[in-house]
Amino acid sequence: MHYHYTAVNYKNKKSHGFINAENKADAIAHLQEEGLTALSLTNEAEKGAAPKSIWEMELTGSDIHKAKIQKKKLLTIMNQMGIMIKAGVSLSMAMGVLIDSEKDKKVKQILNEMNDDLYTGIPISDSMTKFKAFPEIIVNIVQSGEANGRLDTAFERCAKILDKEIQLTAKLKGATGYPIFLLILTVFLMIVMNAFVLPNFVSIFKEFDAKLPAITIFVMSVSSFITTKWYLIVLGVFLIIFTFVILRKKYYPFALAVDRFLLLIPGVGTLLKQSYIARFCRIMSSLVEAGVDIVKALEISRDVIPNRFMKDKLTQIIGEVKVGSSINASMARFPVFDALLVSMIKVGEESGMLFETMEKMATLYEQQTDETTKRLTSAMEPAMTVIIAVVVGTVVISIVIPMFGMYNVISSG
Repeated sequence: MHYHYTAVNYKNKKSHGFINAENKADAIAHLQEEGLTALSLTNEAEKGAAPKSIWEMELTGSDIHKAKIQKKKLLTIMNQMGIMIKAGVSLSMAMGVLIDSEKDKKVKQILNEMNDDLYTGIPISDSMTKFKAFPEIIVNIVQSGEANGRLDTAFERCAKILDKEIQLTAKLKGATGYPIFLLILTVFLMIVMNAFVLPNFVSIFKEFDAKLPAITIFVMSVSSFITTKWYLIVLGVFLIIFTFVILRKKYYPFALAVDRFLLLIPGVGTLLKQSYIARFCRIMSSLVEAGVDIVKALEISRDVIPNRFMKDKLTQIIGEVKVGSSINASMARFPVFDALLVSMIKVGEESGMLFETMEKMATLYEQQTDETTKRLTSAMEPAMTVIIAVVVGTVVISIVIPMFGMYNVISSG
C-alpha cells in the first residue's frame, strides 16, 4: 500500500512524505529505521473519507505528545494493566482491551500509538517517554519491570504511587477548602455592605446632620473608597498578583525565598513539609524497590517536590552522594529535614533495607500529614468565623452608635 505519513525525528522536527508498505505496522517500522516517529499514516483508500474535525486533527498531531492525563485516569490504566498482566494476558492484548474500553479520545489516541509501537518492537517504557502524560517515575518503574521480567509488579507499584499521591492531594485541598470558602464569603459580605447597605445610612446621617464617631467615619471612608475607587483596588490586586507570579517564575532567588517562607509559616509550613517528605519517601521507596539507581531515584524523587527551597537542598545532597557521601550524612546538614528522617535513612543505608525504611517513613509522614490537616482545619474554621464576626460587627457598631445618638436627639427634641 501507498501511505502518506506525518512524522517527527529525535529533534521533534515534523516531516511529511510517502512510503510503500504492506500495512501500517510495516510502515511504522520502516519509519523507525529512518529515525522517524509516525504521527499519522493515511493510505490511498482513506483519502476519499470525510475530512476530520479540527479536534480529531489535533489529537492525531504532535499535540497529543504534550497532552496530560488526569491522575485518576492514569491510576485506572496502571491498575488494569497490572491485573491483566498478572493474570497472564499478553501486553499487546492488554493494550487492546484498554483501547476498546476507553471512551476518552485523547487517552485512546495515546494508547493506540503505544500499541502501534509495541507491534514494531518498541518497549512500552520507551513508548511512554514520547508522552508527557506519563511522569518520569512511572516510566522508570516500568522500565525496571521490563528489565527484571516483572511488569505486573511494576504496574502495581505505579498504581500504588498514584493512589497515595491522589489521597495526599485530596487531604491538602481539604485543609484549605473551607477556609478559602469562608474568606470568599467575607469578601462577598464586605462588597454587599459597602455597595448597598452603608450608602443608604450615609444619606440618612447627612440628612439629620448627625455627629459621627471615629469608627463610623472610618467605616464610611472605607465604604466610599471601595464604591468610588473600586477599579484602583482591582488594578492594584491584579498588579500585585501579576508581579508575584512573574518574579516567582523568572527570578529564582525570589522563588527560593518565597518557598522557604512558606515552610516557616506556623501550622501551614509543618503541613507542607510533612506532605513533601511523605511524597519524597514514597517515591524513593518505590524506585529503590524497582531497582533504579540511587542517584537517579533521588533525582526523580526531588523533582516531584514543588517547593524550590527543599528541591535546592536535595540537589546539593545529590551532588554529595555522587562523590561518595551517604544520603543521611548529606541530609543531616540541612535543618529542613528532621532528625527522625535522617536517623531512619541512616538505619536503612547501613542495614541494606533502604526500601523498607523509606516505605515506613512514607507511611509515618502520611499519617502525620493527615493529623496536621485535621488540626489545622479545626483551628482555621473558628479563626475565620471570628474574622467574619469582627468585620460584620465593626460595620454594625459603626451604624448602631450614631443611630442611638440620633434617637436621643429626636427624643429630647
